[in-house]
Amino acid sequence: MQVSWTRIFPAVITPFREDLSIDIPALEKQIDMLIGAGCAGISVNGSVGENYALTPEEKRLVVKTAVQVCAGRVPMVAGVAELTTDLASGYARDVAEIGADGLMVLPALVYKADSAEAIRHYRGVAAATDLPIMIYNNPPAYGVDLLPEHYAILAEDEKFVAIKESAADITRLPETIRLLGDRYIMFVGIDDFLLEGVVQGATAYVCGFVNAFPREIVALFDLARAGRWEEAKAIYRWIQPIFAFDHDLKFVQCIKLCMELAGMGSERVRPPRYMIDGQDRKAKEAIIRGVLESRPAIPEIAKAAE
Repeated sequence: MQVSWTRIFPAVITPFREDLSIDIPALEKQIDMLIGAGCAGISVNGSVGENYALTPEEKRLVVKTAVQVCAGRVPMVAGVAELTTDLASGYARDVAEIGADGLMVLPALVYKADSAEAIRHYRGVAAATDLPIMIYNNPPAYGVDLLPEHYAILAEDEKFVAIKESAADITRLPETIRLLGDRYIMFVGIDDFLLEGVVQGATAYVCGFVNAFPREIVALFDLARAGRWEEAKAIYRWIQPIFAFDHDLKFVQCIKLCMELAGMGSERVRPPRYMIDGQDRKAKEAIIRGVLESRPAIPEIAKAAE
């Protein structure tokens, strides 16, 4: 199906059983729940999905499962996070054959490429597929930074259609729009830049914490896009303590701990990640429980972002 790059695309968690094998029924349930909550697309095998901790076979199984659950209701975008350009290109070809509708491409992991190398990596992956591509820029996490002028170079290839901007600098988004106009669909990639990103021109949002707070975060984004700022700010201020976890080293564990405490899933993660414990857990549990106990009423809103 053609990708409509708009509104919220959840970065879906990968659920694990006690033996740390992938819990496929739980994954199916999670994706179906997110679609039912109003998410406009699904993204798997990204940072939140613990891509690096999955075997090549498991990554493809996750994509196959997501394609089957989405069943054409919403587009399914596969994260591409590999060690080399060749591995990323092979994976891109495989998920296209499985039925993915688009790709969210990360720089090659581990090696901190300069801008010229990063551009070559993205072009190499694009050459391997006809799928539309979201460029994922997250310099704090991956040490590779693409600037607006680099997006201008990649814009020569029409397969690059969207950018998930996760640079810790809100000016990146308006700078890209100033330079390139509406060439790219701009996604907010940092949770506590959401309202600021919408004000600056973002029309979409990749979010991890929507796994635990689906109704509230969908409403928050749609209210913001509709210009209903006071209602949006009320939800934003309520969930801000949770969004602050997006900057935490253990942000994936934080998302899954939110799900565990909300009765929506398991907090299990794969090593080298481990579940939060000790004083850190006590502090985070207190924050999460406080947010869960003070959930606001959600205003009536129907596709306000459109």
